[in-house]
Amino acid sequence: MRASVLAGAAPMRRPALARGALVLLCGYCLFLGLTATVAPHVFFDDFPFLAHWVERLPPYNEHLVSDVGGLYLGFAVVLGLAAWRLERNVVLAACAGFLTVSVPHLLFHATHLAGFGELDAIAELTALASLLIPPCLAIWASGARMRREVS
Repeated sequence: MRASVLAGAAPMRRPALARGALVLLCGYCLFLGLTATVAPHVFFDDFPFLAHWVERLPPYNEHLVSDVGGLYLGFAVVLGLAAWRLERNVVLAACAGFLTVSVPHLLFHATHLAGFGELDAIAELTALASLLIPPCLAIWASGARMRREVS
């Protein structure tokens, strides 16, 4: 007997977990995207609304902030589609794209902590690092189940 990965339309390991992680990311992207698009100055001045982290990296640029909002709205669409369809290739593409943006974003902030107090720096990096968990979880959970084949 040997184990092999089911291909094609094979059932997912944990579809509810994959969908939950994708919906969580979709909600996060909708929140960020709508705020930055509709009220870019509010996003710059106040985000994350308790600690005011974005304003510590001046100068303010309305065009850049609203474009970032559009980027996150685009991710919300793709992540929402992935959550709805739960097709492995769509989940992989959505999560890979989100990670491609999120890892450099985390690295940038990890190397630009001037003006942040120790607690704010830890909180910011923890928050950004935690965003890497849902896409990795969705990728894992969307993996095909293993089945036993009799040779």
